[in-house]
This record gives sequence, C-alpha cells and structure tokens, in this order.
Amino acid sequence: MPALTIALDATPLTISSGGIRRYTEELSKALAVAFPEDRYYLISDQPIELAGPVPSNLHGGAKASNTVLERRWWLWGAQMEMRRLGCNLFHGTNFSVPYLRRRPSVMTLHDLSPWINPNWHHAAERVRARTPYLLRFGIATMIITPSDAVRREAIARFRIAPERVAAVPEAAASWFRPSAAPTHLRQPYFLFVGTLEPRKNVPLILEAWRKLKESHDVSLVLAGRRRADFPELAAEPGLVILGEVPDRDLPGLYSGAVAVLYPSFYEGFGLPVLEAMQCGAAVIASKDPAIAEVASEGAVLEDATDGRAWFQTMQTFLEHPDEVQSIRERCLRRAGQFSWPNTARLTREVYEEAIRRFGR
Repeated sequence: MPALTIALDATPLTISSGGIRRYTEELSKALAVAFPEDRYYLISDQPIELAGPVPSNLHGGAKASNTVLERRWWLWGAQMEMRRLGCNLFHGTNFSVPYLRRRPSVMTLHDLSPWINPNWHHAAERVRARTPYLLRFGIATMIITPSDAVRREAIARFRIAPERVAAVPEAAASWFRPSAAPTHLRQPYFLFVGTLEPRKNVPLILEAWRKLKESHDVSLVLAGRRRADFPELAAEPGLVILGEVPDRDLPGLYSGAVAVLYPSFYEGFGLPVLEAMQCGAAVIASKDPAIAEVASEGAVLEDATDGRAWFQTMQTFLEHPDEVQSIRERCLRRAGQFSWPNTARLTREVYEEAIRRFGR
C-alpha cells in the first residue's frame, strides 16, 4: 500500500497523565518512526503539546475553530481539518471517531469500564451515549482493542462482526528499565502507580498494608493523579502520597519497590503492570482477564476482593526477598515480548484493512 496520511485524535494529550495519554503519545511516535514515508497529524480542537523530540513526519497542534461549523468538532471540524491536510484515515485514540462516515476510521476501544460500572466514571456520559452508536452502525470502520479479553467483551456487548475488531497489545516505553531506587524514599516500600479513581481498588491495598504495618516497618507509596471522584486520603505514618510523578522518576520508583501493587477491579490492558515488569519489579496484580493476559507468567495474581490474600502475598514478598528475585526475572522476560514498534506495525495493518473495507 502506498504512503498514508493519518490523523490521530490528540485529545488525550490535553490530560497531564494516564494510560490513554501514554498510548496516544507513544503510538504516534512509533508509527512515525516505523513508517517514515507516511505523514501523521495529531489533531484536536484543543491546545496540545508533544513531549520530547518527535520525528519529522509527525505533526502536532490544535486547529483554531473559527466558524460555527468548525466548532462542532466531531460533526464537521475534524472533517474539515482532515480535508485540508489530505488525510486518508482518522484514528480515534479515545473512544470516538467523526460522526459522519466520509473516510475510513479506526477507533481504539480501550476497555468497557464506562458500561460495566457507571460509578467508575463520574464524567463519561458522553462516551456511554455516543460510542455504542459509532460501533454498531459502522461509523468506525475498524476497532482496535488492547487485549483479546476486551475484544471478546466488545464483540459480545455491542454485537460487532468479529472481523471488524483487532486486538493490538500496547507496550511500555523503552525508557522503562531497571534503575537505581530513589534516595528520598525510606526502604522498604510497596508501590501503586496509576490514577487514583474508584476502579483501581486502592482501599484494598491500604487495608492490607495497614495490617502488615502492625508487624513490619514498611511504607506504602501512591503515585498518580487523584481524580475528583476519589476521596482525599488523610495523612498517616508510612503512607506516602506523591501525586503526579515526572516520567523520569518512574523507573526508579518501580525498581526500588518490594513489589508494585495493582489491585484494579477491571482493566483493558493494565499499562502500569507492564511498565513495572519492564523495570524488573515484582508485581502483585488482580486476576482481571486483561491483566492476566498481559502479565502471563510474570506477575503474581490475586482476587481483587480478597484482602486477606493480598495481605499474605505482601507479607511473603517482604519476608522472603530471595524468593522474590525469581519473580522479578519472570517479569523482565515477559515484558520483553512487548514493544511499541510491534504495536505500530500491527496498528498500521489495521489502517490498511480499514481502507480496504471502506472502499468496498
């Protein structure tokens, strides 16, 4: 297939952190590097900024919405911008594509959490309303899911033809690697990295850690943005709330932890799990199907509702560090099976399939 000009939804880049931002940023760069003959445009009706150096064929920025039509972004504005840029296809990186079927489109459906439990998302009414329409009526030509688990869920829930849905795994950025532990944190510590929100099940590890602290001098470190629907945590000895952490500090945080804890009730992929594994961290995560698919033989998996099991596993990790070393090695091996170049290659194959399907 000849060179393509692709528009990607840059809206996730307006958020300071989170898995969808990471996905949009890393994927767009990996595509531009892997396919230098293509042109990639990150488009949005809001100001966005790409971090770090970017390939010369990747262009970012917001289109000023000067007219009434342009301000109706998903109906007209995105279409007008793609026509101006000569784009062949739109990739919706965040649950949406333009509403009119003027050109091929691909939607990444990260997970089904907005529909599984509305209490997990305090501001997802628009996604819950519009995304099923875009899926069922073929407005999105092809759909990408980050795991086979989400692919199966999407086909069943939205009654999508299986051939329209491709599972394309994500990856951890290359700079996630074993690093020196941070000197400003007192050892030992358990670590959670992720947005503080109801779905992440943080109260479970808080209770397990409090019980463990009765007999062990160990800290719990929480790193991530607190969403508005997650209550503020009161200060207590040993609980370290870092808030958002610069990317450069994450490898050391992961590497220095006794274990990285990820007790989420539900995930579409679980990117922090893979980031931690790529840093050589031992990981204790929930038995969510997507997390189990990603972690495979690497992480130790526990039921997201079994606080006693989490306490016992954390205790074992703390008291038997020699046994944990083999888990770290398993995590590293498993993480080595993922890469953004591979994600970019598989994603572009979906673009090509979307263009073929749209032309029928």
